[in-house]
Amino acid sequence: MSEASIAKKAQEVEVISAKLKEAASVVVVDYRGLTVEEVTNLRKQLRDANVEMKVIKNGILRRAAEKAGLEGMEDVFFGPTAVAFSNEDVVAPAKIMNDFAKEAEALEIKGGIIEGNVSSKEEIIALAKLPSREGLLSMLLSVLQAPVRNVAYAVNAVAEAKEEEVA
Repeated sequence: MSEASIAKKAQEVEVISAKLKEAASVVVVDYRGLTVEEVTNLRKQLRDANVEMKVIKNGILRRAAEKAGLEGMEDVFFGPTAVAFSNEDVVAPAKIMNDFAKEAEALEIKGGIIEGNVSSKEEIIALAKLPSREGLLSMLLSVLQAPVRNVAYAVNAVAEAKEEEVA
């Protein structure tokens, strides 16, 4: 192998290692068996959610994961491997990949990284089943509003009771 080729691969390992470290979440999938149309559709969905998908050689992924200090990723780097990186939304890559895997059975989630921690296939799928950030915030807001609402109902009931006594 030429020195130029080795240098190019070393640089690629550096870039991928940095992406693995910086990403809020990473999902690793086996895309074998997907049609070109399905891959194009998947890439569009990911792009719309600001998620980057790359097909990367397993050797480079292994070295990049090792350089990033991510132990246990070696098990998912086999066969055709595509990696989805998200720097903003932790749930988006998992949710999109999981939903897409339901439609296109050829897509298989292998594992990933959630906020710097190596995650199994089951953990990625569990993350995908969580409501969106907006949904979680909505649930939190309704929980926070419940005590205030209950106090308002109680005050209103007391006020109505007092009005009935006066009348």
